[in-house]
Amino acid sequence: MFIFETMESEVRSYSRAWPTVFTTARGAHLYDENGRAWLDFFAGAGALNYGHNHPELKEALLDYLGRDGITHGLDMHTVAKGAFLERFRELVLLPRGLDYRVQFPGPTGTNAVEAALKLARKVTGRRTVGYFDRAFHGMTLGSLAITANPTKRAGAGVPLPHTAPLPYDDPRDDDASAVARLAQALDAQGESLAAVIVETVQGEGGVNAVRPVWLRELARWASQHDVLLVVDDVQMGCGRTGPFFSFEEAGILPDIICLSKSISGYGLPMALTLMKPTLDVWKPGEHNGTFRGYNPAFVTAARALELFWSDHSQASQTTQRAQWVGRSLRETARRHGLREPRGRGLVWALPFDEPAMARRVCATAYGLGLLVETAGLHDEVVKLLPPLTIADDELAKGLTILDNAVGATLKHSGLAA
Repeated sequence: MFIFETMESEVRSYSRAWPTVFTTARGAHLYDENGRAWLDFFAGAGALNYGHNHPELKEALLDYLGRDGITHGLDMHTVAKGAFLERFRELVLLPRGLDYRVQFPGPTGTNAVEAALKLARKVTGRRTVGYFDRAFHGMTLGSLAITANPTKRAGAGVPLPHTAPLPYDDPRDDDASAVARLAQALDAQGESLAAVIVETVQGEGGVNAVRPVWLRELARWASQHDVLLVVDDVQMGCGRTGPFFSFEEAGILPDIICLSKSISGYGLPMALTLMKPTLDVWKPGEHNGTFRGYNPAFVTAARALELFWSDHSQASQTTQRAQWVGRSLRETARRHGLREPRGRGLVWALPFDEPAMARRVCATAYGLGLLVETAGLHDEVVKLLPPLTIADDELAKGLTILDNAVGATLKHSGLAA
């Protein structure tokens, strides 16, 4: 550990919660240099929806590299990029009746968001972008300006102007009240907004999900006022909530969609900004980046689409497992006197009244062989992001470990129910 503690910046975080040196990974497991295994309910913060080193994705990648396939391509035409675009159109867009242009803005989710913000302002000629409380959209300045967490915003060190906070869907409201509250907040902004950006499930914000009627009202208002609707699907896209896109259940058609994390299928850096064709008003080179054409990611992304999105089986499996996970977590909450868990698909949160308890549960789970992280404004929830491809027995084992971690933590704290 000496080399990390003496050489690496103090900004490191996950390594503090999981103080070991990892060496290999397969499926839903990580292994350290001593051969110890952990079940991974973190999945690269959502970048590993198909687990670690999926054998068919690895085979495609190794074959491509073995043939001296192009690695660095900027925005040049390559066989790998063409194959990905064909698969994306054939397996994702056309079956859903969607028509989007695809921009490769750079390697990460915040690149996709920055491109969306710049494009929205260019198209509309307006500056202000609406965002929602508890939102998280990235760590670069534009994305921070539409991120609600004050600690993260403070890290910018400069003012973050031209944005407007809005109230997120509140589960305590009935449908009519939720819609009315949203409309009132939006009407207060009027047509000054260039865009509104929303996560249909806020991952970093604590796993808060909007209801379809609320999302439809947001889309209706945006369309009526010529405000662009941007859906940030960086963490919740690629099947995390069940369907490929997290907004599909609501039946809306966003103007711009941001994708990253699991779009490469293998944990390789890749991001997309999707826009309706009428919005593609970029001039050549007006938005670019050195690593927007990472061809190995195109290879694994295309193969992942073939493997998991040629039919509805992956979405159906995730939906079924959501019910299982929900039942298990509700039983854990009931057994230990906790608040109701919340989630959708295979992203779930177990909330605690004391944020310190969530952090302690994660630490106890680590000691028992399970990787889970905290989320929420005060790190007050334990967040579950298991791979979508996890085996049933592995999922059951992880849920049991979490239940045991909760019980052990509460007992140690003298708070056992």
